[in-house]
Amino acid sequence: MKFIKEYRDPQLIHQYVERIRHMPTQEWKIMEICGGQTHTIVKFGIDALLPRDVSLIHGPGCPVCVTPVELIDKALMIAAHKEVIFCSFGDMLRVPGSLEDLFAVKSQGGDIRIVYSPMDALELAKKNPQKQVVFFAVGFETTAPANAMAVYQAAQQKIENFSILVSHVLVPPAIEALMASEATRIDGFLAAGHVCTIMGYSEYEPLATNYQVPIVVTGFEPLDILQGVWMCLQQLESGQYQVQNQYARSVRKDGNVTAQRLMREVFQVVPRQWRGIGEIPRSGLGLAPAYAAWDAETRFGLQSLQIQEASQCESGLILQGIKKPLECPEFGTRCLPEKPLGAPMVSAEGACAAYYRYRQQVHA
Repeated sequence: MKFIKEYRDPQLIHQYVERIRHMPTQEWKIMEICGGQTHTIVKFGIDALLPRDVSLIHGPGCPVCVTPVELIDKALMIAAHKEVIFCSFGDMLRVPGSLEDLFAVKSQGGDIRIVYSPMDALELAKKNPQKQVVFFAVGFETTAPANAMAVYQAAQQKIENFSILVSHVLVPPAIEALMASEATRIDGFLAAGHVCTIMGYSEYEPLATNYQVPIVVTGFEPLDILQGVWMCLQQLESGQYQVQNQYARSVRKDGNVTAQRLMREVFQVVPRQWRGIGEIPRSGLGLAPAYAAWDAETRFGLQSLQIQEASQCESGLILQGIKKPLECPEFGTRCLPEKPLGAPMVSAEGACAAYYRYRQQVHA
C-alpha cells in the first residue's frame, strides 16, 4: 500500500539499524509517548534491533489506559439509565471499572452503542429526541477537535438531549510530571505525531530546554520510529536538547490552528486524574462554562463522585515506564484480555495488549 510499504522498507530499516548500532557511547533511555508507537515497536521487534545501550521505554501514551476508574464508573452509572443511549468507541467497552465494564451493563439491557465519531452520536440524538444520548469523549489532543465540534454543533442547533462525558488528557503536562518524578529516568522522548498534527510542537520547546531532554516528534511506522531514535541519539551524544520534527509529512510547527481555535472555544484546561498515576495539574480538558449544559457529569449529578482505584493492577508502573508488561506477575495469568485487571490489557493502544498479542510466548 502506498505510503505504508515505503516506511517498512527492509533495506532502509537495516541502514538505520546499522547507523544506530555504532552511535551510543553510554546507556540511553528513550520514551515513546504514543501507544500506537508502542504497538509498532513491539509488533516489529524494533527494540530488539537496537544496541543494548539504547532502551525504549513505554510511556502513558494510551488515553483509554489513563482514564481513571472514577470516570469509568460514572460511564457505567450513566449507561445504566433506561432513557440513555450511551455511545463510545469500541475499546472503552472492556475497560474495567470498580466492579464491571460497559459490556456488562450492555448485557443487562443498557443501550450502549459503538460509534466511529462523536458526530454519529449527535445524529442519534437528533433521531431519538425522547432519549438522552451521551458520548464518552476520551483521548489526547488528537480527538479533542472532533468532540469540540460535536458540542459546538449541539449548541448551534439547540440539541438539548446530547451531552459528553469528558476524559481528555494533555501530553505536555504528562511529560513534565514524568521528568519531575524521582522514580523515572528518561533521557529523551519520541513525541506523538498525531497529537502534534493538531497542536504543533512549540509547547514542547520549554520542556526540552528546562529538563535538558531532546524531544523528537515521530510517526508510527517502523522507519519513523528508527529515524526518531536516530535523531534523538544524535542530540544526546552531542549534548543538545531541542525539539525536532521527524514527522514532517504531517506535522507543522504551529499545528492545525483552526482546530486549536475550536478547542479553546469549547474546552478549558483543568486538572485531571490519570489512572495509576494520580492527579496532574492542568493536564486535561473540560467543557468551558458556555458549554456546561452539554456536560454529562453535571446533567446526571455525578460531579462529586469519588472512587479509589484497586491496587491489584500495576498499570501505573507500566504507564510511567517503571515496569514493562512482562515484568508484571499478573500478566497472562490473572490479567487476560477477556478478564483484564486494568485498561492496558484491553485498549487498542495499551502496552500490555501489545505484549500479549505479540510477545506472550516470551513470558510463557
